[in-house]
Amino acid sequence: MRDFIQYFLWCVECFFILYMLGYASFLFLSVTVGSSDLYAAKRRNLLKNELSNEYYLPVSIVVPAHNEGVTIEATIRSLLALDYKLYEIIVVDDGSTDGTAQTVRESFRMWPVSRPIQRRIPCQPAQAIYESRAWKVPITLVCKQNGGKADALNMGINVSNYPYFLCMDADSILQHDSLEKIVRPVLEDPSVIAVGGTVRPCNGAEIQNGRVVRYRMPKKLLAAMQVLEYDRSFLASRILFDKFNGNIIISGAFGLFQKNLVIAAGGYDRTTMGEDMELVVKLHVFCREHGRPYRMRYATDAVCWTQVPESLGDLCKQRRRWHIGLFQSMKKHRNILANPKYGAVSFVSYLYFLIYELFSPYIEVFGVFTTLLAFAVDLINVPFMLLFFGIYVAYTAILSLTAFFARIHTIDMRLGIADVCKAISLCAIEVSCLRFIMAWVRMTALIGYRKKKHTWGCIQRQKIDFK
Repeated sequence: MRDFIQYFLWCVECFFILYMLGYASFLFLSVTVGSSDLYAAKRRNLLKNELSNEYYLPVSIVVPAHNEGVTIEATIRSLLALDYKLYEIIVVDDGSTDGTAQTVRESFRMWPVSRPIQRRIPCQPAQAIYESRAWKVPITLVCKQNGGKADALNMGINVSNYPYFLCMDADSILQHDSLEKIVRPVLEDPSVIAVGGTVRPCNGAEIQNGRVVRYRMPKKLLAAMQVLEYDRSFLASRILFDKFNGNIIISGAFGLFQKNLVIAAGGYDRTTMGEDMELVVKLHVFCREHGRPYRMRYATDAVCWTQVPESLGDLCKQRRRWHIGLFQSMKKHRNILANPKYGAVSFVSYLYFLIYELFSPYIEVFGVFTTLLAFAVDLINVPFMLLFFGIYVAYTAILSLTAFFARIHTIDMRLGIADVCKAISLCAIEVSCLRFIMAWVRMTALIGYRKKKHTWGCIQRQKIDFK
């Protein structure tokens, strides 16, 4: 029996060495490519080597909202502060019970209108429509029964007037130049059908007229650790995947899409909790099945500031929802795996998300249990294990800090000494503690999946500091 356990642990050890080598190599390559790309973008900006901002692409900004009364006014005011001329704002109140619609109507002086809506993609019917022409751009509010975020987005697309739409969350605000920068890839290349922007936590940021006037690390340690996590995530994979048209997710908090193509593909899937990823994967499939040349881009300098959960309970709800959405999207489009028709999307992007996103929590928790088993039967070299774990934490922490400070430097933000020390001290905790807590949450996310696959959970919002 002892020999069998020893052989089993040897096999597990070999697997984890290969698993960690693959992850470490990918993380190093992606952070290196991402950092160099950020510095190149900054040099271009300094040299003014950019497309003239006198060119404008008409864009409909769709904001789905469900019980977002605390944040919705700040979100809309941030959109009115954009350095852009040709756009409209569409807020879809998805059956809120907290007075979200009333807040929008009163804050922006809206009146009811009778307006037919052609439902080119399925969504629940509108109950009431309000408009306001008293501001820089038209604002439309559509009230409907609760049907979920995807249903609200489909309604916004049906109501929209312009050929491109931008989706964003109602607890987020856009930087003043974000719309100008996210449309730039479309103006540069007509084959671009979707563009994703950068999402950064706004906890601790003070924003005036769409400009960050003061930036500090969030006071809450959990939110501060998510700042490091977000920068590593967006810098790590999305810039690298952008090089070979391999992005299979554009954050639902900030993404630009070609409307007619999304309608042709069927719009957002109302049966999944990961509607943002599912749409992007579906567009890959649709374009390749119909032989249409296309590109999906990532705009590193288009920034959306969003709230991140400040309590562990809310964070667990969010990550559970994300993992279920990931599972649903990958299951629905599993025919992409090992399919030469999809090229690098199949053999790089899908495979990466399968191993290092969908399966990773199970692999990591399994590794912890096998370590405990090896310790129980006295088949583990404790000093070597501690050294290996220390190297892993130090390596990942260094790459996290590289991504964080590269982002801070290239967008000309300044951090105080206290914030720098906080970032350095928290990076190891985020990698060694928070990561494993989230791994457990994600691993258990599918327990009771059939009963809870449409349950989002309520997350506490804080008022956004926007002036």
